[in-house]
Amino acid sequence: MMAEAAVAANGTTTSHSKSSKDAGHIFNSQDGLHPSEKLLSIAKQLNKNVEDLDFALYMDEQDPLRHLRNDFFYPKMKDLVSTDVSILDAEEDCVYFCGNSLGLCPRNTKQHMDVELDKWAKLGVQGHLNGVLPWAHCDECVDMDMARLVGAKEGEIALMNGLTVNLHLTLISFYRPTPTRHKILCESKAFPSDHYAFESQIRLHGYDPATSLVCIEPRQGESTLRTEDILKKIEEEGDSIAAVCFSGVQYYTGQLYDIPTITAAGQKKGCYVGWDLAHAAGNVELYLHDWNVDFACWCTYKYMNSSAGSLGGFFLHERHRHNDFPKLLGWWGHAMDTRFKMDNKMDLSPGAYGYRISNPPGLLVVPTKASMEVFNKTSMKELVGKSRLLTGYLELLINRCYHKPAGAVDGDGDHVYVDIITPSDPKQRGAQLSLSFNINVHQVINELSRRGVVCDKRLPHVIRVSPAPLYCSFQDVHRFMRYLADSLEAAKNCTEPVDSSKHH
Repeated sequence: MMAEAAVAANGTTTSHSKSSKDAGHIFNSQDGLHPSEKLLSIAKQLNKNVEDLDFALYMDEQDPLRHLRNDFFYPKMKDLVSTDVSILDAEEDCVYFCGNSLGLCPRNTKQHMDVELDKWAKLGVQGHLNGVLPWAHCDECVDMDMARLVGAKEGEIALMNGLTVNLHLTLISFYRPTPTRHKILCESKAFPSDHYAFESQIRLHGYDPATSLVCIEPRQGESTLRTEDILKKIEEEGDSIAAVCFSGVQYYTGQLYDIPTITAAGQKKGCYVGWDLAHAAGNVELYLHDWNVDFACWCTYKYMNSSAGSLGGFFLHERHRHNDFPKLLGWWGHAMDTRFKMDNKMDLSPGAYGYRISNPPGLLVVPTKASMEVFNKTSMKELVGKSRLLTGYLELLINRCYHKPAGAVDGDGDHVYVDIITPSDPKQRGAQLSLSFNINVHQVINELSRRGVVCDKRLPHVIRVSPAPLYCSFQDVHRFMRYLADSLEAAKNCTEPVDSSKHH
C-alpha cells in the first residue's frame, strides 16, 4: 500500500536529484509509451518506488506546468462543507478531482470582475462600448482564445447561451427529418440533457423517438463503445439517419470517442455530424475545423473553469458560413455595422455569429477571460502531455493496490477492489477515470468527502475522479490514494445508512 508520509499543503515540492531525462521528454505524450510504462521506467532509473511520496514529489518537480496551480484559488480542507477536520489537517489543500464537473476559480476573476462592476457603477450604459470588455461585444474579446483550444478558425466560434440551448439551435438547422431520413444516432447513455433534446426535436417534427432515436449500446459485458461498432451502425442505418450526435468524452465512462473517424463515416452516408464537447473542451486536443465537424456545442465551466452556468461554446464549420438552413433569429445575429439601424431588415452575420440571439452577459464573460489567460500560458499539447501522465499515475496506483484478485466473487466481503471502466488507452480518454467498487458506492463517496476529497458519483455505481492538469499535481494523486485506502476501509466496516443525496 501507499507509503505514509507528510504532505505539503500547497502542492510545492522539495529539492530532489535530477534524472538524466529532462522534463520536456518526460511529459512528451507523443513518444508512444503507455503512461504506466513510462512512470515505471522513470522510477526504475531513479531507484524509487512509484507508490512512495518521494516519487510523486519528483514528478511534480519535473512538471513544467506546476506553476499554473498558483493561478487558481485552491480550496482548503477547512472550507469544504463535508470535511471532518478531526481526522485531517484543516489548513491543507483539499484533493480537488472534480474539474470534469466544475473547474476551480482563476485568481484573476475577482480582479476582472471588480473592473466591470466599477465600470458599471461609473459609466452605466456607456459600459457597452468602453473598457477592456465592452459589453456590446465582450464575447468577441475572448472567442478566438476559445477557438484555439478547440481547433477552430475565426468566424467558426461563438460564445452564447448554455450548452443545451445551443444544441437545440443547431438541431433546428441540422436535423430536418424526412420520411426516409429521420433518425438521430447517439450513445445509449448520452447525458440526460442531450437525450431530452434529441427526443424533443424528434417529437417537434412529428416523429416518434421509439423509431427515430437510435441509441447504440456497448457490447454485452463491456462498459464502453467500440469505434468499429459505431461505424457499423452508421453503415447499416446511415441512409435513414439525419444527424449523428455523440459526446466527445462520455460523461459516465470517460471514454474519448474517435471524433474524426466517426465524423467522416457519418458524412459519407449523407448525415450531418455534431458533437457535445462538454467533457472534451479544455481536456483533450481538438481540431474541429480540420476534422470537418459540422457543428459542436460545449459548456465552459468544467475543464475551462469559467464559473457555474457560464456561457456555452458553439462551433459551426466555415463551409456552413452562408448556409440557408432554418434557424431562430435574434437581434444579436444581425451584422454589427447595421445592427443599430433598427429597420427590421435582417442583415445576418455570417457563420457562428449569425446564430447569436441575445446580447452577451458581460459579467459572465469575465471568468472566461480569466480562464483563457491561464490557458494562454500553455498549449493543449502540453496539457495533454501532463494529463496523460497524471491520470496514468492514478490508474497505475489503483491497479497496483485494488486490482480485482483472481477468483474474487462480487459481494464476498473479503476483498475490496476497484474496476476502472474508463479505457486504459490514453488516446481514448482525457483527465477522468470512472471507478466502480464492489462495496457501497454511497459509503465510499461519503468517506472520501469526510477526508477532503472532492469528486462525484454517478449512479448506479461509479465515482468519477478527474485530476485536471492545470491545477492538480502528482502529490494530489498520492494523497488521494492515501485517503482512498482509509475511505475503503471505513466504508467496508460501516453499517450506518448514508444520505446519498448529499454528494453531487
